[in-house]
Amino acid sequence: MHKAKDTIMKILIIDDERAIRNSLKEILADEGYDVDVAQDGAEGLQMALKEHYSIVFCDIKMPAMDGIEVLDAFVKEGIDSSVVMISGHGDIETAVGCIKKGAFDFIQKPLDLNRILITIKNATDKATLLNETRILKKKVYGQQMVGESEPIRMVKEMIDKVAPTDARVLIIGDNGTGKELVARSLHQKSQRSSLPYVELNCAAIPSELIESELFGHEKGSFTSAVKQHKGKFEQADGGTLFLDEIGDMSLAAQAKVLRVLQEKKLSRVGSDKDIEVNVRVLAATNKDLKEEIAKGNFREDLYHRLSVIVIKVPSLDQRKEDIPLLVEYFIDQICSETGMPRREVEKDAMKLLIDKSWTGNIRELRNVVERLLILSGKSITADDVKAYVY
Repeated sequence: MHKAKDTIMKILIIDDERAIRNSLKEILADEGYDVDVAQDGAEGLQMALKEHYSIVFCDIKMPAMDGIEVLDAFVKEGIDSSVVMISGHGDIETAVGCIKKGAFDFIQKPLDLNRILITIKNATDKATLLNETRILKKKVYGQQMVGESEPIRMVKEMIDKVAPTDARVLIIGDNGTGKELVARSLHQKSQRSSLPYVELNCAAIPSELIESELFGHEKGSFTSAVKQHKGKFEQADGGTLFLDEIGDMSLAAQAKVLRVLQEKKLSRVGSDKDIEVNVRVLAATNKDLKEEIAKGNFREDLYHRLSVIVIKVPSLDQRKEDIPLLVEYFIDQICSETGMPRREVEKDAMKLLIDKSWTGNIRELRNVVERLLILSGKSITADDVKAYVY
């Protein structure tokens, strides 16, 4: 039989029949699980709001608040337990309806022990997979958005409002402020999060190659085009395309990007065949695009297409109260990545870091923290900051 793991799994049983909930509790407790019971839906919901349960077995037919209402409430409250519906009046239609609403599984009474244990194993495997996916996403997407200051709180609120929509977003801010992090957060919190996220730094691509990078090319369309190539728009189809440093894009490429945004189709370099694409475009720049428009370097019509929503990322000097949080975050991150011993930052040293002018913003701060971890002694002192930072 299945026995408890190193970490004891918590299970909740919601059933108005005392005999069923007590016998099921006894069986699962014998299997090594930590089991709680609730005599009705309302009590079960309150317990699930206060305590995290890996799995919830919930009867459908209950007075006052039935199992379907409990399931709806779990979804509404964002409770991520695997909910297994149980009923003595089960039918295919009811089972399908529960699964569509978000239930993990559906079991008919009388309950079969082997069926229950298999369901628990499957739910555990699913939870493990979801957790591994979350860890992988953190590795792929990198840093978290750290900070509690008013400017960064406003950015987070804007992301939460805008991310679920398909609105195009223009992210503005100085170099090193974390514009790419805002773009990744918008994608992660969007309905496209499971689909591709593709980045292109427009400043890093030579102007003669930018169109090929964006729209792709056909074999033989130019000297080095030895095979067909899909551009970033096609690679991001269904997902999100982040155009970083868009202020450095050539006017010719701007015109073609505008066409894709207007018509939702493109043609590869060397082809006149149209390819339809469904892409959410996010763009970022450290330039004042209105000034660039006045100089004739940026298309005004493209600016208005891209800037449905504008998010301004504050400089580090505008959010100095976040510096202690960021320093601690970077220490944890760097020590975890490199295996270096963790060092505490003395109060006088932290004050010097807060008082410094950070022209390189978050990127500069992270580099400084890494430097101090490498060069300092048992702790990071004010003398270390004066010697290696100022």
